[in-house]
Amino acid sequence: MHPQYPAHWEADVVLSDGGTAHVRPIRPDDAVMLRSFYSRLSAESIYFRYFGPRPRLTDKDVVWFTNVDYDNRVALIATIGTEMVAVVRYDRVQPRDHAEVAFLVEDAHQGRGLAAVLMEHLRAAARERGIKTFIADVLPGNHRMTGLFRQAGYTAQSQFEDGVVRMTLDLSSTETALEVRLAREHRAEARSIARLLTPESVAVIGASREPGGIGQTVLRNLLAADFTGPVYPVHRHVRAVAGVRAYRSVSAIDGEVDLAVLAVPAEGVLDLVVECAEKGVKGLVVVSSGFGETGQEGRARQEELVRIARAYGMRVVGPNCLGIANTDPAVRLNATLAATLPGRGRVGFFSQSGALGTALLQRVAQRGMGISTFVSAGNRADVSGNDLLQYWEEDPATDVILLYLESIGNPRKFTRLARRISRSKPIVVVKSRGVPGGHRAPVLALPDTALSSLFAQAGVIRVDDLVQLFDVAQLLAHQPLPAGPRVGVVGNSDALTLLAEEACAGAGLQPSPPVNLGAPAGAAEFAEALRSVLPEVDAVVAIYMPPIPGDCREVAEALLEVARESGKPVLATFQGALGMPADLRVGGGPGDDSPQRGSIPSYPAPEEAVRALAHVVRYAHWRGQPPGTVPSVEGIDTAAAREIVAAALCGEGAAGEGAAAGEVAGEVAGEGAAGGAVGGEREIDATALLACYGIEVWPAHLAAGAEEAVAAAERIGWPVVVKSADPEDARRAGTVRVGLTEPAGVRQAYADLAALHGPATPLAVQRMAPQPSVPTVVGVTQDRYFGGVVTFGLGEVTARLLGDQAYRLAPLTAEDAAELVRSVRAAPLLFGEYGYQAVAVEALEELLVRVGLLADALPEVARMDLDQVLVSASGAAVLGARAVLRPVTALRPDVGPRRLS
Repeated sequence: MHPQYPAHWEADVVLSDGGTAHVRPIRPDDAVMLRSFYSRLSAESIYFRYFGPRPRLTDKDVVWFTNVDYDNRVALIATIGTEMVAVVRYDRVQPRDHAEVAFLVEDAHQGRGLAAVLMEHLRAAARERGIKTFIADVLPGNHRMTGLFRQAGYTAQSQFEDGVVRMTLDLSSTETALEVRLAREHRAEARSIARLLTPESVAVIGASREPGGIGQTVLRNLLAADFTGPVYPVHRHVRAVAGVRAYRSVSAIDGEVDLAVLAVPAEGVLDLVVECAEKGVKGLVVVSSGFGETGQEGRARQEELVRIARAYGMRVVGPNCLGIANTDPAVRLNATLAATLPGRGRVGFFSQSGALGTALLQRVAQRGMGISTFVSAGNRADVSGNDLLQYWEEDPATDVILLYLESIGNPRKFTRLARRISRSKPIVVVKSRGVPGGHRAPVLALPDTALSSLFAQAGVIRVDDLVQLFDVAQLLAHQPLPAGPRVGVVGNSDALTLLAEEACAGAGLQPSPPVNLGAPAGAAEFAEALRSVLPEVDAVVAIYMPPIPGDCREVAEALLEVARESGKPVLATFQGALGMPADLRVGGGPGDDSPQRGSIPSYPAPEEAVRALAHVVRYAHWRGQPPGTVPSVEGIDTAAAREIVAAALCGEGAAGEGAAAGEVAGEVAGEGAAGGAVGGEREIDATALLACYGIEVWPAHLAAGAEEAVAAAERIGWPVVVKSADPEDARRAGTVRVGLTEPAGVRQAYADLAALHGPATPLAVQRMAPQPSVPTVVGVTQDRYFGGVVTFGLGEVTARLLGDQAYRLAPLTAEDAAELVRSVRAAPLLFGEYGYQAVAVEALEELLVRVGLLADALPEVARMDLDQVLVSASGAAVLGARAVLRPVTALRPDVGPRRLS
């Protein structure tokens, strides 16, 4: 039987020009495909590969190339449609961690990044097979291959001998190699979305004469928007739709088609996808329903839709979506079902909900915000929010990014992208708590509060509902970021100014005493008040309620003029209306090409204005902090930690090594040092594992009776504590007796706890931590999609009951660790408030950094609890630690070579 290759060696990939291809290992049944591929190669490509002419492949050659063992010999091919377009291979040589590598790319597809992405996948496969070094013999004139190796980011050496350049490539991961991979990923995915949003021609398949039909609606919206390229209705039985000539099929269209909108019954979509591929269509928008949202049959149809489209080089928006739009005057694309499209603006908008899309666009238009581009992903079978983030990051027409998410396809990639993009462009998100049935979405192991924490870590502004989404977007699109939390309140209503002041205080802002101008105040009074208040604050909320209904233009113009002069954000509650008068919404300062920058957002109530401002103040604070890097700390031995994990998962008991005799380890539960295994999981004492990361767990000595407890206390030195050795008891009050300084006290404590818990519960003696101290809990959760997540909270019973816990994605920068400590509600107890003594927070932050390094490097650590960690003025003492290990069966989606998830 022919050997099998790992399933994860297959992948759909995006090429540098935005097209797609499929990567997989070569198989024996690829012989015909290989011959066809070889026949299309130029003489030059063959010469560079084989150092001489080789006009055809012999039968022996074909067998050799297509039959590999996926270990010593591996070959990966890239296919587009039914054709092989590139191949890369390695053959193991001596020493056995070396391999010779070579690649061939069809001439028509050279320059599309095929060789680079194939090399990423081949390197990953080689590393899995224990290969550390690639060797390539290259002709001096083969600049493509030498350039590929030199630009890969890995350590490369070259030597010229006998007319050949021998290049040696170290496959070890480097920061440069990672940067190269991520930069290529960014460019490719951004271009794939650009191809969708900037088509030069559009076909609407299923555009019938039936009034109100989906296809006809999209067609009419395209025409009404005055799309700048040709529009081709496709219908088998009519000659024209909406006065535009119709075609019986896509292939019958006499011009090129960049984008196809499919509005036909789901059963007919797959055949049309193949037809579009043969026509050379670059992207698809599938507004049809009847896919993943309908059940198992629909999900299978949806997966086949994506498979065919990607195989032929196309990206797919949808299915079951509203469509896409681009307000660029050079494009004017409205390929949506929404007749109301907002005007030109600086906001990019992504919505996963097709049903909500029309209403959302109407709300944007009502607020006078405008958009740059809009994508409704529907079931999000292919194009996702991550793809749009890549595009909007470098889109000069987009300043603010809005996302309505029902699922996150690749959460770790989302946070990576968001953390980078938020440094220059704010991202505002509404994330629903449920996941619709049609979505290709992971089930996250983390609670929703953790998701909010991880969004905050990445600088993402998460809001609760759609009203807040647009409230915050208005402020970000129209006004500069505030420099701080100081807020001035100016108004002509005493009641409303007081409400605004109270809202500021409740939102964590710092309001100055409100300025009430009185009901008759007009434009001059407001202008004077704003000019006097603005120098002392970071933002102003202006409230104008005219005593007699009438034209408020003069006051609006005064507010706008002063706001532009100040360079600080000004918000308004202006007649209880959304937005300023239409002709006052536009016009920035000199040199400002943003059509909305400088106008003042208006809200129906001051509380809504303040709520939006509070979100933006927090974002501005995050953006003002340095990005940070993961610190380099001493005392880290990841290799030893991996050996401990491997030994524990094999049941060898190595995870308990290093614990002194009599200490609490696996003995507590009676399962031995490596703990017990359930369903592939194994619980262990984490003392030795943490020691590999420079973290000491204080030993706790088991005592079978009161006298053993006294003897243990004498050995370790006074004062001591006596406590329950059951890890679960660390979460309960009354399970420890502290501050014991003499034998009588130990005997009494032992007797009290034995009576409380019963003879079956083991008791232990431990060194007394410095006092006063604050109990905290540090943990690790391994989510398959987010990866390692570090958790932190206070260890007191009240904090545990309230779920006062914060989360950060591993590894942690120093800034992440500091924010993690300060983000729990009970954090003031660590900083000397409420009668507590200030503790060594720096030591706690270093501990969190070390735990973060462990969580990132050891995905087998499914869960870890450091419970408790007592933090005093002199440091942080870890009193107990348990871990649950689980074999890793799949890579995180954001690990390894580029691929479409």
